[in-house]
Amino acid sequence: MSIHRNEKLKRKNKMHFLFNDLELEAFEKYCKKYKINNKSRFIRETVITEVLGQFDRDYPSLFDKSETSGE
Repeated sequence: MSIHRNEKLKRKNKMHFLFNDLELEAFEKYCKKYKINNKSRFIRETVITEVLGQFDRDYPSLFDKSETSGE
C-alpha cells in the first residue's frame, strides 16, 4: 500500500507560467529577502496553501449564510 501511495505523491506533472518583468523582479527580491532557496517548493506550497484554504472556506458550515442574513 505504501508503494501505491508514494506513486500518487510523486511529482510528475509540470505547470508553466510567465512573469512580466516587474513581477519577476518582485519575486526575486522576496526570495532574496526571505532567503528562499527552493523557489519551486515555495511556489508549490504557496499555491496549494491558497487552494486548500479556499476549499476550507467553501466547506458548508453549520449555518447557511442565507439563513443567518435573513434572506
